[in-house]
Amino acid sequence: MIYLDDAAVRRLLRIEVLIPAVRQALIDLSAGRVRQPLRTVMDLPGEQSLLFLKPVLTREALAVKLITQVPANAQRGLPTMLATLVLMDPSTGRTLAVMEATWLTALRTAAVSAVGVDALSPPGAKVVALLGSGALARSHALALRAVRPVSQIRVWSRDPGNVEACSREIEAVAAASAEEAVRDADIVCTLTNAAEPVLKGAWLKKGAVVAAVGAVRPNWRELDDAAMRNVVIADSREAALQESGDVILSGAGVYAEIGEILAATKPRPAPGTTVIFKALGQAVVDAAAARLVYDAQ
Repeated sequence: MIYLDDAAVRRLLRIEVLIPAVRQALIDLSAGRVRQPLRTVMDLPGEQSLLFLKPVLTREALAVKLITQVPANAQRGLPTMLATLVLMDPSTGRTLAVMEATWLTALRTAAVSAVGVDALSPPGAKVVALLGSGALARSHALALRAVRPVSQIRVWSRDPGNVEACSREIEAVAAASAEEAVRDADIVCTLTNAAEPVLKGAWLKKGAVVAAVGAVRPNWRELDDAAMRNVVIADSREAALQESGDVILSGAGVYAEIGEILAATKPRPAPGTTVIFKALGQAVVDAAAARLVYDAQ
């Protein structure tokens, strides 16, 4: 068994390899080729603090990831999301590696958004709005630039200091409000810990694609009802209908899973359609990323 810290994972996991692996993992999930129960979630002390337990079995890997989400960590100088992954041999159950998965989680989350954007947005989509200024904003800037000719990224969050720091780091424009960031953007990513909507459908450009990443509990939301009246595609229909407050509280239906779109078993929405891609973070994607890290070391 080997141990890989976050620095090693950063060195070994490359976005240009991760994106096609994520695409295949999402196709396999929708095709029923993996065993993946819904994640277990436990409340922790502290507002909106959670522990997630996520197991999965694929042909290449047996994996379990533990994630803590502690928003108050931002004031402690720590990441708000921390993760550890155990990778096992799927035939024997022998542990192959234990790895810190904080960067793995940030990068694979962005890779899922990039796969969705690549499948659902026109090739010329150039203007990106990031609602959120943490680690996910940084990883999304990297991933989206790998699939689209991004000309401008706008960043907004409730913390102006974080917005300025993030904007400098990813060469983006600091927006004074969420609306300013979103207006006329081709691609919008919601990457917050919000429990109440931060994105209004009235701000969205017709034909925009929204990668909705936050609001990971049934009573949390990032998008208002107007936004959710657009076509909704999920990484997992089952997870969206049971875990996503954006879907549950708006009463929105899920048109398709992204794996069905990628495999062409469901038609893509018509050009010019505004699309909400709701991703809740599937364990099969974690396993695919961990396998890439293990094989590369």
